[in-house]
Amino acid sequence: MNSSLSPKQLQTLCGVAIQAAQEAGEWIEKVDRDTLQRNYKDAGNSKASQIVTEVDVQSENLIRQRLDEISEPAGIPFIGEESSSLASADAQKRFNTPYFWCVDPLDGTLPFSEGRAGYAVSISLVAQSGQALIGVVYDPAHRVLYHAVVGQGCYRNSAPFSRATTPAHSLQVYADASFKAHQRYELAVTALQRCARDLGMDGVTFSYGSGAVKNACQVLESSQSCYLKLPKKQDGGGSIWDYAATTCLAQEAGAWVSNINGKALALNRRDSTFMNHEGVLFASNSQIANLLLDSLWS
Repeated sequence: MNSSLSPKQLQTLCGVAIQAAQEAGEWIEKVDRDTLQRNYKDAGNSKASQIVTEVDVQSENLIRQRLDEISEPAGIPFIGEESSSLASADAQKRFNTPYFWCVDPLDGTLPFSEGRAGYAVSISLVAQSGQALIGVVYDPAHRVLYHAVVGQGCYRNSAPFSRATTPAHSLQVYADASFKAHQRYELAVTALQRCARDLGMDGVTFSYGSGAVKNACQVLESSQSCYLKLPKKQDGGGSIWDYAATTCLAQEAGAWVSNINGKALALNRRDSTFMNHEGVLFASNSQIANLLLDSLWS
């Protein structure tokens, strides 16, 4: 495959990713969670980041089989949460090939294992530069499919995605449970309250319990909201496969996505797949993002 993909080639790859995400999601929904075996891996320092089930592994296998049909001839490596350590052959290939697949086969394993919504399948095609070129997210619990191709817009269930415009009385903040344990939690809450006040809102409403992918998608569905991951020294903060697909969705939908300093997310860093070094911010619009970024560091 050429080093520069045409819009038609990107559409073809996106179509295969959509099929893979839906097939995996439909399989996930058939799993009997009462018999689910939960295991733990060395990935960050939170329960949500460490839990893994046979469903995660099998979902990744299903996705990889589908993507390999088009990717192996083109030489596009596959990076998946359950199979790609930093030192793995595929993980190393991503630094020497124009593109790579970045896959979270079941983001939100914790809510899934607990019988709650808040999980999704996430597939992205990322350029060697770190730019997310394709984003596909399937929420099997609600049968909602999001997809986007760079420069071609964002879609929800195959229809052009329309951003919510309903005025909000409070700033809706989506966060992981670990957010409350962060050493900068109180400072972040103060910054969020200041942001809401500057926007003329009554206050801040917090929502916890979903995985990173669903948190970002919920920001897209809201007119006045954000999803915040604060930077920290310890490994964690999500990984590149938690944010690659939704980065493409957000950019094509006209929302905001950046690190905690307002810079582009590093989706192909060499030293780690974790994002704790820079934090993550999704926001409904640039006004919310800029107010929050100013408040966080003032």
